[in-house]
Amino acid sequence: MMIIGCDFHPSWQQVCWLDTETGETGEQKLVQASGDAERFYRQVPAPALIGMEATGNCHWLVDLLAGLGHELWVGDAAQIRASCVRQQKTDKRDAAHILKLLVEGRFPRIWMPSSEVRDRRQLLLHRHKLVIIRARVKNELQHLCLNQGVQKKHKLWSRAGQQMLRELPLKPWAGRRREDLLRLMAMLDQQIEPLDQAVKTEAQRDKMALLLQTQPGVGPITALAYVLTMGEVSRFPRGKQVASYLGLIPREHSSGGRQKLGAITKQG
Repeated sequence: MMIIGCDFHPSWQQVCWLDTETGETGEQKLVQASGDAERFYRQVPAPALIGMEATGNCHWLVDLLAGLGHELWVGDAAQIRASCVRQQKTDKRDAAHILKLLVEGRFPRIWMPSSEVRDRRQLLLHRHKLVIIRARVKNELQHLCLNQGVQKKHKLWSRAGQQMLRELPLKPWAGRRREDLLRLMAMLDQQIEPLDQAVKTEAQRDKMALLLQTQPGVGPITALAYVLTMGEVSRFPRGKQVASYLGLIPREHSSGGRQKLGAITKQG
C-alpha cells in the first residue's frame, strides 16, 4: 500500500511517499496546471492513503482522489505544525513530516464534509455574498440621502421612502449614481429571492434542520447552516465540544491562579 504525505499549494504540491510492501520511498513536486498531480495519482495503485493539512481551494483534489479509489485524510494544520520540533521549514520537510505522522499513527485527522454537503454549503455561501453586496448598495443610497440632509434609516426602503429617493433633486452624476444603484439593488433582490426559497426548501427536506427550527428564533437559514457546518453530531460527546468546534468559547491566558479570558476564539 502506498502512503503519501502531501504539502498542498494552490498551484502545486510537494509529495513524499512510502510503499509499505517494498519499503521504497520517494518525493516529487507536482505542478497542477501541467497535469502532474492528476497523472501522478492515476498511476498510484489504489487504494492509497494520502494525508494533507486542512486548506482551501482543494475540492478538485478531494474529488479526484475519491474517484480514483484513494483515501484522503485531512489533518488539523495547527496540530501538525505543533508536532514538528525542527526550526527548519521547507515544503519537502512538511510533506515528509505529514508522511511520518501517517506511518506512526499520529496524524490528527479531522472530519471532512461529503461532496453533496459541500455543494449545499455553496447555496448558503452564494446567498450570503449577495446579501452583503446588497447591504453595501443600500448603504451607498443612504449616504446619498444623508448628503442631501435626508435621514430615513430603514424607512427609506418603504414604498414612500423609495418614491422620495427617486424624487430627490440631485446633480447629474449623483443622479446617475442613484439610478445605477437602484437598478443594482433591484437586480440583487431578484437574485436573492429564489435563493431564499431554495434555502427554505433545503431546510424542509432535512430532518435535523426541521428539528432545530422548533426552537424559538431559529429559522431555515440558521438551521441549515448549523446542520451543514456540524455534520454528524454524534462525533461530539459533550456540548462544550460543539461550542469549541464553532469557535464560540473565549480565549484564555491564565497563569498563577489568575484566570484571564478574552473574546471568543472564532477558531474551530
